[in-house]
Amino acid sequence: MMNAEYVTPKDLGEVFKALEGKKGRIKFIAGGTNVMPNIRSKAISPEVIIDLTGLKDLAHVREEAGMVSIGALTTIAAVASSGLIRKLSPILASAAASLGNPLTRNRATLGGNLADASPAADTAPPLLALEATVHSARPGGRGREIPLDQFFLGPRRTVLEEDEIMTRITFPKPKDPSAGSHIKFGLRNAMAISVASIAVMLEREGKRCRKARVALGAVAPKPIRACLVEKRLEGKELDREVIEASAAAIQEEISPISDIRASAQYRRLVTSVLLKRSIEEALKG
Repeated sequence: MMNAEYVTPKDLGEVFKALEGKKGRIKFIAGGTNVMPNIRSKAISPEVIIDLTGLKDLAHVREEAGMVSIGALTTIAAVASSGLIRKLSPILASAAASLGNPLTRNRATLGGNLADASPAADTAPPLLALEATVHSARPGGRGREIPLDQFFLGPRRTVLEEDEIMTRITFPKPKDPSAGSHIKFGLRNAMAISVASIAVMLEREGKRCRKARVALGAVAPKPIRACLVEKRLEGKELDREVIEASAAAIQEEISPISDIRASAQYRRLVTSVLLKRSIEEALKG
């Protein structure tokens, strides 16, 4: 039986007070959809569990000064159903709606999905394509603003320190929210962990692509931006030749593995196909 101290703070001050004098094996929990199975399987054995669900200020979706702000404790269901998110970042709403099942979406949080740092995290590719930033808080006012493309270190690893809490995620309001695409490819219709996923955001001037953001999940040790492909797209008219060349070039940026869901070779094939489809869908927007 697990013997851990369980703390239920009501604000960040109480969180930091609970951390005093405690180092090693601290675990924050919100929705618990990832943490609790890991505890039951003894994959993790925390000495202190800090339940963040009482921090109501960390659950919000709002627009402020040209930025979209989503609290780290906002549930995935709230992200998927938010009128603001569906209007300003439909690719994120799409990704949130594809995560797990309704029970999971009602409990899982956006911050938890990112902090778990799964290579297949559903919300990571659209947020990377939206150039999101993670905001954190630490004792003594030492919070940070971390670009999401610098947040993930590897499978289940992020740059967050043990005493650091994700408070919100922000991204600039897209100039054309419809000029984006999100595709999640899994092997069954419900509750699928992706074989590969992709999110694309484009900005165009006339027929030329001024700016491209391409992000991928489940095809590398962490969710990634395909920076080389972005450079290939920018400054060009996105005709069939450019799209095909980009689909070939994306192979240089991914490093998929074989697992129970798919082989590495299959993931490579799927990724090129998804890139072409995503660019074509974004151009229709």
